[in-house]
Amino acid sequence: MPLITIVGASGRQGMAQVRQALRAGYEVRALSRQADPFAGSDIEGIEGIDVRPIDLYDTESYRPALEGSDYIFYTHPLQARADRAILVGQIGTAAAALGVKRVVWNTSSWIPDKPGDAHTYAGNTAGINALWRSGAPGTVFGSVLFMDNLLTNWARPFIVNESRYVYPHNPQLEANWISLDDVAKFMLASLERPDMEGAWINIGGPERLRGKQVAQFLTDNFGREIKYDPCTPAEFGRYLVNAAGDSMPAEERDAFAAGIQAFYEYNNTAPTKPFEVDMDHVYERFPELEGKLEPMKEWIGRQDWTDSNHRPAFG
Repeated sequence: MPLITIVGASGRQGMAQVRQALRAGYEVRALSRQADPFAGSDIEGIEGIDVRPIDLYDTESYRPALEGSDYIFYTHPLQARADRAILVGQIGTAAAALGVKRVVWNTSSWIPDKPGDAHTYAGNTAGINALWRSGAPGTVFGSVLFMDNLLTNWARPFIVNESRYVYPHNPQLEANWISLDDVAKFMLASLERPDMEGAWINIGGPERLRGKQVAQFLTDNFGREIKYDPCTPAEFGRYLVNAAGDSMPAEERDAFAAGIQAFYEYNNTAPTKPFEVDMDHVYERFPELEGKLEPMKEWIGRQDWTDSNHRPAFG
């Protein structure tokens, strides 16, 4: 049975990758700095998963963590975004030395068509180049915006407790929200395809939505009006810092908030429209997934919105 090693399994994205890989019949290994990355998880079959420690800033920890892998799924930590190219390049180098068949990197954000675009997007371009230079066979997905963000402690409390959908999108901004389960499906679909080796593609969900449309789906689900209340990028930066709590060192908080502010100011006005995805092109590359991606309304309807369904702020 082929083994997928998932780097960063303790985060929301890693959990979705674990869930989908198990459903697809793969053996799964989880790499995390946490001793028990699955604490509180309802994923079936995790009892048989090999959990190994890894420190992305200690390359000596890579080989014992990665050896035996057929495939590696890599998701970069948000708070280490400045080191994106360095770390993914190091993962690729280790994977090449171990003979891994494919490294699949989910950038968690839009990939520009050319180098030099603003903010963390430029790091995606540099990271892709680092992965290619590592010698590892690679595939890269730019997943532009996650439905699962709505369940985090910087979004869900507004919805559940205050009947407000608070997000830093101007009312005219359109976005192809995608569920993390569907991101994992793309990653799995790429593994046995030679045409996806050395390829990158931006991916999104099946609909292009504005804020009021998302609010209407939430209204329909909760049976009470959920108002779209677009916050400013500056307010959103502070929300994320507060949501991180003690996990973010005090000396990093102001710079992180300022970075989030600048990022969303760019997304609201950039002519490149980073949250929009050409889904016709996506379906040309992955025809087997056309009609299989989850619409926002269906995703909202199957979620547990209670306080017990905790989601970490990042990951």
